Parts: sequence; structure tokens; C-alpha cells
Amino acid sequence: MRFAALAAVLLLPLPATAGEDWPQWRGPNRDGISLETGLRQSWPDGGPPLIFRADGLGAGYSTVAVADGRIHTQGMFSGREWIVTLDAATGAQLWATPHADAYRDGRGDGPRGVPTVVDGTVYALGARGQLTALDAASGQVLWTLNLLERFRGRNISWGISESPLVLDDRVLVSPGSRQVGFAAFDRESGEFLWGTAGDEAGYSSPLPVDLAGAPHIVYFSGERAAGIRAGDGALLWSYRRASNRTANIATPVLVSNRGGAAEVFLSSDYGTGGALLELQADGAGGVTATEKYFTRNMRAHHATPVLHEGVLYGFSGSIFSALDIETGALFWRDRSIRKGSLTFADNRLYVFSERGDVALVEPSRAGYQQRGRFELRQRDRSGENTWSHPVVANGLLYLRDQDVLVAYDVSDR
Repeated sequence: MRFAALAAVLLLPLPATAGEDWPQWRGPNRDGISLETGLRQSWPDGGPPLIFRADGLGAGYSTVAVADGRIHTQGMFSGREWIVTLDAATGAQLWATPHADAYRDGRGDGPRGVPTVVDGTVYALGARGQLTALDAASGQVLWTLNLLERFRGRNISWGISESPLVLDDRVLVSPGSRQVGFAAFDRESGEFLWGTAGDEAGYSSPLPVDLAGAPHIVYFSGERAAGIRAGDGALLWSYRRASNRTANIATPVLVSNRGGAAEVFLSSDYGTGGALLELQADGAGGVTATEKYFTRNMRAHHATPVLHEGVLYGFSGSIFSALDIETGALFWRDRSIRKGSLTFADNRLYVFSERGDVALVEPSRAGYQQRGRFELRQRDRSGENTWSHPVVANGLLYLRDQDVLVAYDVSDR
């Protein structure tokens, strides 16, 4: 077995701030927003201080989840996919559990999805469709199943990339077969609860929405956006205009959610665009979806935009853009930072370009306002696109590039 090595010992004392975990894809509320406060509002030349560098994660594009003092991710090495857990303060490996056969693809090998951590259990979905629940402390497998084998599915072109959604007592994923496009499993036992709507899987991850007290799941499959009732899997609505025929990757963005109504923004690239949908519960268990507008001003490729104070920040194609969420009109576009992904924390956008540049940006309707920038060191770069997204948790900024994870102190001490 290949073990992750701590390539640099702890360089500085740990941040003294009271931090917040990042237990799943896109953070605590699945919106790309960290709950951290007390963070640096600007960076010195060269960027914030490096805390640790850990290697041995293997090939893959899985972002990290951080919960209860542990970092959880996925990687491919020794001919297998693995679920790997590190100490969140030092990067030292705590355990690694084999997950599935290696996934290889000409555009990048290894697993893609981010583990989800709930109540001491890790739920992970591999690139070949293996869905597994493990004990977060030990890595012991609690249950496991293969979605493609179970439902006679076919893998998608670049490998399954979804991050599981755990909602109440169930795990929700997209098997992507013509038998079952969306499915729910009991989170304790892995028992199959329901399946519906035989869509091909997208590369997106599901978004929970509450409509008049009823849990509702928005999926972006390979074919359409769809609304599924979490209780029984009923298909409530579908919308196809924001879908492309190549890869729907960005997660839906929850814009508002009050009572029996919600607004959701959907976007995809390859020349397509984005749409703001209004969802309205009808009082009889159904939901209507109405397009408020469609725009080509936000064409999200692999990175999901982040919403802050009515402005949607993200990469439209390769250009960093700010969109008025109410109208779809542009506030600005800027090429100062190359195409990448982003996270929001303490009134700052953390932007990680796919070539290894990192920028700290102040959100503004007036234009691009950079407050710091650095590049990953050459020894920390794989030469591949850095498609793993930035994570801010407990005063640290975590950045992964394939085999290597680096952590920087971004607390204001």
C-alpha cells in the first residue's frame, strides 16, 4: 500500500481562531461559502504562510472535505481507487481504504467526487460508480455497492464525478442508468429506498431545496435539470434549456428559498448559458418550475459560481465574470485570473486557476478587486489542470493538485 507522506513538517503554529468545518462538496450549506470569520483581508507578496505539504494522495480531481479534525478525499494509486484521510492540522495520513479498480481516462485518471461526512461517517462515490460508507475514524467499510452494476448503467465519458448528498436518513445519488436515473439509499444500511427517471448521469451534484417543509432535490443530469421529491422519488418538474449535449458539470445554485417558493440558477458551457428558475409548491404535493430568464452571460464549465449579495461570481467560459442574479445582466468581466474555481469566505473570494494561480478577490459590483495573489510552487504542481476546488476551513486554505495537498494559514492573527 502506498502511504501519504508529510513532505513538510508543521511550519507555523496553527491558527488560533475558532474555525468551521467543510464537510461536503461546496461546504456546509453546499453553496461554495465558508462560515469562517477572522480571515486575512489581504495577502502579503508571495501569499499567505504555508502550514504543510502532504503528498501520496494519488491521481484524481477529488476536492477535500474537512470535518472533526480530519481531511477526507479520494485518489488513485497502486492500481486502485482509494479513500484517504489525513490529519487536518498536519497532513499526516490517518488511514487509506481501497475503494474500487483504477479509473483511467485520456483526459485525467482517478476519482473525481468529494466525500460527504455526516455524524462520523464518510460517504464516497468513485469514478466507476462505487458508493461506500466508512467509519470516519478508522476507515472501516460499513457498506458498499456499485451503482452501475446494480442498475445496469453505463459510465459517462469522463467518469462519474458526483459528490453524494446526505439528507436526513438517506444518501442521494445519480446512478445514471435507463432503469434508474436518480436514487436514494438508507444512510445506515445502504438499502435501496427508491429510484426514478432514467437519465444519463451528469457531472453535477444534487442540491437540496425546502419547499413548504418538504425536502426537494434539484439534479442536473446529462440531459436536463429535474426536481425530485426526496421522500418518494417522484419527478416533479424538468427543464432542458440550460443543458448541453456534452457535459453538465456545475452544481445548481440556490438563490432564494422561502416557504413554498425557491429560485435556482443553472448553467453549463459549450456555448449554452444559464437560467434562473422559480420553483413554486402548488399545495398538493406538486411543484411548478418557471424560467425567469435565460442568459449567455454565465456559461459555467467545471466550476460552480458563488452567489454573494445579489451578485453571481464565476467563470463564464474562461473569463471571470460578475452577474446580476435578478436580471442576468453583467456587472463586469475580467481576465486578470485564468479560468478556474472559487470559494467564498469572510467577504473574500478565493480563486484557484486551473494553472495553479491563487487570487484573493474582494467582491464588488464595480469591477475585479484583487487583494493578493501567488502561484503554487513548482514542486507542488503536477502539470495537469488544477480542477480540485479550493477549500477554506478552520483558518486554513486547502489546495490540491493531484498527488499533493498544500495548506496555507489565511487566518488574521
